[in-house]
Amino acid sequence: MPHVAMVSIPFHGHVNPSLDLVRALVARGHRVTYANDPSWAGTVRATGAELRPYASTLPGDGGADLDGIDQLTLFLDDAIAMLPQLRAAYADDRPDLFLYDIAGSPARLLGSAWGIPSVQLTPTFVPWNGYEVEMAPAIEAMRAGPRGADYYRRFTEWLTAQGSPITDGPTFLGRPDRGLALIPRALQPHADLVDRDVFSFVGPLLGGRSTSGSWSRPAGAEKVLLVSLGSAFTDRPGFYRRCIAAFGGLPGWHTVLQIGRSVDPAALGDVPASVEIHSWVPQPAILAEADAFVTHAGMGGSSEGLFHGVPMIAAPQAADQFANADRLAALGVARVISSETVTTGELRSALLALTTDPAVAARCAELSRQVRAESGVERAVDLVEAVLPTAHGRPARPARF
Repeated sequence: MPHVAMVSIPFHGHVNPSLDLVRALVARGHRVTYANDPSWAGTVRATGAELRPYASTLPGDGGADLDGIDQLTLFLDDAIAMLPQLRAAYADDRPDLFLYDIAGSPARLLGSAWGIPSVQLTPTFVPWNGYEVEMAPAIEAMRAGPRGADYYRRFTEWLTAQGSPITDGPTFLGRPDRGLALIPRALQPHADLVDRDVFSFVGPLLGGRSTSGSWSRPAGAEKVLLVSLGSAFTDRPGFYRRCIAAFGGLPGWHTVLQIGRSVDPAALGDVPASVEIHSWVPQPAILAEADAFVTHAGMGGSSEGLFHGVPMIAAPQAADQFANADRLAALGVARVISSETVTTGELRSALLALTTDPAVAARCAELSRQVRAESGVERAVDLVEAVLPTAHGRPARPARF
């Protein structure tokens, strides 16, 4: 039985995109182990995989309030701490293939050292031909400061010490041997310039995420709105109060409001019966029923919104969310707001404008069709199996992506 090892970090945005692929690999008869923090044991077991625990050094919020350099440093520190733990976990049970989230890059080092092929799973956009030139000014600006210079120096020294043929940090992370992009092509910048011999777009893999739970539209709810700012940037009680005021009294609308674990529901004041409040929700199940989506425009939420064909109000908070929000607006399926300054009236107007515009409805339907056509767990499994070595050490099928 081929042994596939998946390596990730303990965050929803990095684990969720891999779950259906892992589940499908198990269903095809592969033995799958999943290296992650012990807190994810239940999620891993639900896919049929076996947890290989490692102790993550990452804080629970992923350093949400830190600037870019400090966040990068956190993830580098975690990678450095992860590598010896992976080496020990797999020393006596070497896999036939490493799958790894982009933040699980120590798996690539281990695979290279042990002669084991690896495939990167990327839950965000991937580099394109010319990406390094376009990003050079930003990277050089980070290198110019003492913290940035220290980060890049440490990254290069670590890669060099591990015998990596690639010793430049951004190149090591962005240019894998092979990669699956777990996003719609519609969200990928310069999709026509992506190296298709390295990366394959398989879309968001959402089909059977049974562990996320179920949800049903309440009786009498003519339209459903989901409001969610994801898992990291959820401490926004003022924004939630404005959402309740904006949407709670709209005739025929039922609102599902996810507030995360930092906000006390009592801080939201009086909540009408048309609004249900949860710290966590089964997002894919609700989006399958939803008529609109207020989202922080993380890549996972943006992809799921496109998959389900719902118009979106994008309230980006950090990182790639601003670019994703602008892209959704350019695609004609979203309006971009600021969660800090948007008024109750502006929220209500944005929702009604999006959900009554025939052009928005047509774009949502067309993009949903495109995303569903390009997405597929079975295709993703085929691509992974193409890289698995046979008993003779050669790929079972051509590994061209």
